[in-house]
Amino acid sequence: MLNADDLLALGPLLALLAATVLTLLLVAVRRSHGLAAGTAAVGLLACLALLPGAARLAPRDVDGLLLLDPAGLFYLGLISLAALATCLMAYAYLERFDGRREEFYVLLLAATLGAGSVVLSDHFAAFFLGLELMSVSLFALIAYPAARQRPLEAGIKYLILAGLSSALLAFGIALIYYDSGSLQFSGFGACFGARPMGATGQAWLLLAGNALLLAGLGFKLSLVPFHLWAPDVYEGAPAPAAGFLATVSKGAIAAMLVRYAGETQLHDQPAMIVLLELAAILSIAAGNLLALLQDNLKRLLAYSSIAHLGYLLVAVIAGGTLGAEAVAYYLLAYFAMNLGAFGVIAALSSGRRDGEGEADRLEDYRGLFWHKPLLAGILTVNLLSLAGIPLTIGFIGKFYLFASGVGAARWLLVAALVAGSIVGLFYYLRVVIVLFARQPAAPAPGIAGNGAAWASALTLSFLALTLVWLGLYPEPAMELIRSVHAPFYRTEVSRLRLRPPPLRPSLRM
Repeated sequence: MLNADDLLALGPLLALLAATVLTLLLVAVRRSHGLAAGTAAVGLLACLALLPGAARLAPRDVDGLLLLDPAGLFYLGLISLAALATCLMAYAYLERFDGRREEFYVLLLAATLGAGSVVLSDHFAAFFLGLELMSVSLFALIAYPAARQRPLEAGIKYLILAGLSSALLAFGIALIYYDSGSLQFSGFGACFGARPMGATGQAWLLLAGNALLLAGLGFKLSLVPFHLWAPDVYEGAPAPAAGFLATVSKGAIAAMLVRYAGETQLHDQPAMIVLLELAAILSIAAGNLLALLQDNLKRLLAYSSIAHLGYLLVAVIAGGTLGAEAVAYYLLAYFAMNLGAFGVIAALSSGRRDGEGEADRLEDYRGLFWHKPLLAGILTVNLLSLAGIPLTIGFIGKFYLFASGVGAARWLLVAALVAGSIVGLFYYLRVVIVLFARQPAAPAPGIAGNGAAWASALTLSFLALTLVWLGLYPEPAMELIRSVHAPFYRTEVSRLRLRPPPLRPSLRM
């Protein structure tokens, strides 16, 4: 039974739920693009405003389903900020369409609510429900507006492959539950720790369940060999939806993976670590090499995201306090960099008429600096940060990953991280050279001078300044991340979650 403190701790999620329902009701009563976007933005701001109150009650276990600890609330705040930036940038982008635009914000809020549930989940039921809420909303966001062929095709591809990944996840969870008798992460970890691999034949069910679970998560993270959907979906999806997919959906899964690895003692399972190492190395190699061949900016960013998720796995595999901090800081950098890059694509595309497609070919950016210096400068900062150039947040994030890999003596992963970063310089700098080319093409379309344009421009400028500021002065973000991963909270959470594992269920009738 929930009490007053539980409701206060759940305040950020309840604010997202209320904003989703309210926006849906307003759309049903009166269609207004500005009203729908404003309601969604206010709901996301309310979620952010309620986070400090929830943090004062952390860590708090809510009915064994959600664990509201400082780290989870940090990720929820990061997701809400990314959704708010997407909302502001999508408003100018959607202004060029004559059809119905309001449902976009309902789907955006629902996907954010699902992602928030994923990062706070400590139970497979809560995780799966949150994941499906996020995925079902993303199907429609990617295909929005469905009257156009490319977004509809991208939505169908994501629907099919996301359905396959959900099936793998469900089957893996079933095997884990059969052998451990628990759907709670901590309960499964206690069961596995008490019965190491080889003690009984049943331990292989845990291994198989974990392998299927990681395969399903690999689809969501677009890790090699589950990456083939990403370039096509990114290219076909509207730029704001592609940015949201690249950041929020992947960030939520990565945050959940860190919690799962810690509570289930995944680092004590050598077979699982080998699979993760293989996925990391292949993702870094394939993502960077295939990005060299792209002449479409959205496809280039898709392969780039595959490589960056491979980098992120270095810290996940390293584990420990430093590994958890490195994941949090790199996700902060990854969100800002990719939202800024996709935001520039959305801003340039917003000046085109409905049916003209998006400004996503590299030729659309040739000589952009000479007629739109602000957008060219913002995109340059984002690309340099993605490349890990010093004085940007991307450099600090990669250094954090490097330090976690060295601290755990994962030398092969560290070598892959360094080699991948060197290769990445080539395709990021190739785009920068195109932006400053001396033979500018016809002026690229851009956003008109209205309120929607100002909201998008201010959001992009804020993201670019954040990349530079946290690159020059990363200490505030580091201190925040250290505080939410402090040993005090881990001790309290362990004491809070310490329960005897339930008995394994029997199949006898």
